[in-house]
Amino acid sequence: MARKTARAHEEMAHPWSSDTRRESPRRARAELEFDEPMVLGALFGQFDSNLVLIENRLGVYIAARGNRIQIEGSEDSVARARDVLKGMHQRLLSGQEIDPGAVEALIAMSNEPTLEGIISGGNEAPPIMIRTRRKTIVPRSATQIEYMRALAKSDVIFALGPAGTGKTYVAVAQAVSQLMSGSVQRLILSRPAVEAGERLGFLPGDMKEKVDPYLRPLYDALYDCMPPEQVERRLASGEIEVAPIAFMRGRTLADAFVILDEAQNTTPAQMKMFLTRFGQNSRMVICGDPRQVDIPGGDAMSGLADAVKRLEGVDGIATIRFGAGDVVRHPIVGRIVEAYEGKEG
Repeated sequence: MARKTARAHEEMAHPWSSDTRRESPRRARAELEFDEPMVLGALFGQFDSNLVLIENRLGVYIAARGNRIQIEGSEDSVARARDVLKGMHQRLLSGQEIDPGAVEALIAMSNEPTLEGIISGGNEAPPIMIRTRRKTIVPRSATQIEYMRALAKSDVIFALGPAGTGKTYVAVAQAVSQLMSGSVQRLILSRPAVEAGERLGFLPGDMKEKVDPYLRPLYDALYDCMPPEQVERRLASGEIEVAPIAFMRGRTLADAFVILDEAQNTTPAQMKMFLTRFGQNSRMVICGDPRQVDIPGGDAMSGLADAVKRLEGVDGIATIRFGAGDVVRHPIVGRIVEAYEGKEG
């Protein structure tokens, strides 16, 4: 059955005078009418918070009356606001939730000409999304669109960029999705046990208790994509394995989805060892921020930078680069990243 969509009616506001037309951007007005009143509360947000967010970010005025929304502002901003609202509407109809982060992501992607097709799917392609037991993950930045496509078709993917861009989270979601569908038999998550600029000394406990603090972000992503009892059961059975990179030596990782996080903290020798573990019917994702190297000694070359330099362009290997504009945490995180990159660059 065809999915219902919002009906859009756009009108160009008449300029007040020829002088105003020369000095100001063209003014426009668009009207959206939604046929599904049950989703309007979630679409507008509590106390119209979603509409206010769009107004503040895009510099438009939005008036809601019943199931109709009128948008006024500059021609470009009105078009972007319309696409954001239609994208939110499509997500709600497909059973997804809308939170401020999702609205921010749609606003960030509203410059993309294919935004509506990405959300709802076009005539030739399905919508871009990853389904897991607990949630459906959709792209929250233009680069995440490219990343999700690479995760679906490439054997080895290097995901480079700052924290908060979804490199590890999206990879874990794809891994969980493939494990649930049976296309892989194991999910292996790894990272180097390197402290981020501090010395923690000897940690108490057995080996698992010693390495778990370093692997906590991977566990967090797992629990977000799978019910806790399933995570625990699959960890106990070995279907999901979380281990430091040193434990990969001498193994062949077949029928597995393998993720290496914080890869910038590997040495070239470690990275070569890890990449050559690749087995039949497997996929590897190597995530890291080349600008956040914490390898002891300071002068050691990062295995991530070395591997990208050697392997970029090799058939079957994709390299996805995220930037500050792709940060999908609070907007201030993106501004912090930009500030630091500007000082270092």
